[in-house]
Amino acid sequence: MAGKPAAAGLPLTDPEKCTLCGECIETCPGGAREIIGRRMTVAEVMTEIEKDIIFYDESAGGATFSGGEPLMQAQFLLALLTQCRKKQMHTAVDTSCCAQPDVVDAVAEKTNLFLCDLKHTDSDAHRRLTGVENTLILANIKRLSHAGKKIIIRIPIIPGFNDDRENIEATGQFAASLPGVIRIDILPYNPGGTEKARRLAAAIDLIQVEIPNDQRMNSIAALLGKYGFEVKIGG
Repeated sequence: MAGKPAAAGLPLTDPEKCTLCGECIETCPGGAREIIGRRMTVAEVMTEIEKDIIFYDESAGGATFSGGEPLMQAQFLLALLTQCRKKQMHTAVDTSCCAQPDVVDAVAEKTNLFLCDLKHTDSDAHRRLTGVENTLILANIKRLSHAGKKIIIRIPIIPGFNDDRENIEATGQFAASLPGVIRIDILPYNPGGTEKARRLAAAIDLIQVEIPNDQRMNSIAALLGKYGFEVKIGG
């Protein structure tokens, strides 16, 4: 059991000791804890997806796979995409594109649209902010474009981290070099996960970030729009 007494400044769970056994759920006197998520088979997931087929047909929509990172469960994702294809469903994958090229190629064969998250164009800055360089990410987005896939670039706008003019311009230039990019979505930073972060780990820098205001978001949209793209705020 990994729980520890609640005290000011201390998380309720020690992540170094937690084994995800679920014992704390069974013994919590207030019933305040629960495990979110459950294991499902491909057939079970498809049953849920197929419940909305009528809406897909009426709206020209389809099934979108996101996460987390769907490419981390590539075989399961490929199995789902295969079943969707059999049902003639439009498919989209929302991904960071941080995966091996052979995985990207396999998924691309069964996917109509990619929603590619792009946090920063500078590799050093990307490594500093996320822990990994962006070389593989940029290469995979190019790979998808050259394969003829439709792509929506999605940029989380985080003030003080990636909202400077230099990065926004570089992102626009990168997108403009790829014929597969059909739109750019800019997503204002959402602090919704900060309370969870406080409970699970030490304070992180993003906790102090302010939400970009409408004026700032419109200014960024205008910069990206100069490259000939439809730019959507939110999404």
